[in-house]
Amino acid sequence: MNKVDIERSIIKTYRKEIKSRFIKAIKEYQLIEDGDKIAIAISGGKDSILMAKLFQLLSRHGIKNFEVRYISMDPGFSKDTRRKIEDLYSFLDIPVEIFETDVFKVAKFMTGGENPCYLCARMRRGALYQKASDLGCNKLALGHHFDDVIETVMLNLLMAGSFKTMMPKLRADNFENMELIRPLYLIREKDIIRFVNFTGLKPIDCACEVEAGKIGSKRNDMKELIKDLSGKYANADINIFRATENVSIDMILGYKDKNGKHLFPGGY
Repeated sequence: MNKVDIERSIIKTYRKEIKSRFIKAIKEYQLIEDGDKIAIAISGGKDSILMAKLFQLLSRHGIKNFEVRYISMDPGFSKDTRRKIEDLYSFLDIPVEIFETDVFKVAKFMTGGENPCYLCARMRRGALYQKASDLGCNKLALGHHFDDVIETVMLNLLMAGSFKTMMPKLRADNFENMELIRPLYLIREKDIIRFVNFTGLKPIDCACEVEAGKIGSKRNDMKELIKDLSGKYANADINIFRATENVSIDMILGYKDKNGKHLFPGGY
């Protein structure tokens, strides 16, 4: 399938599951404003590749006056992986600026090669923020989708004893006037997978040694848990998402904000 057919499938075949939900997230969470300069972070994976194509379509046919820059970080890919990524961007006609870092090497060194994923993710995020800032962008778009959101809720609930989610938009802590946005926020991973299979695209996975070794992760555990719950309880996955919108503030024991922890009478 060529580039034109791939774009047509987004507009027609997957209009309801992908394009409409992309537009809904942008409007509902006010992710784009006139005058924005947005850095679209692309890793070569299925989610960010789809996001890049959606932004290309939006730039051509949208009503917003905004500018985009497509950026892709090479955290230490092998020559073969780098070539595959470059070929993929070229095939899809995405004008990406690839910049190099030593994230893989540093994360592996700092962790001794044991479970470097968390540190690697943080370092990647920082590098992307810096690149976006260097380009004069005021927003950085990442390709997290609906399933990432509810998996994060469950991770925080079960592993950290807290109730919080992955926000659709938030201010960067260390980069002034920079916001992170997640335009795929309402798109289901299963629909992204269906789109990729339909188009015949060959996205690039993480490409690090840990991923190649198929080492498990807590996020994968949450994915399986949610899948199991959804098989037992109708709309369990959707209700996890809705719970983040329906917090009854007078029926919880306490909450945290920038001023610290606050407990209601009777809390512990």
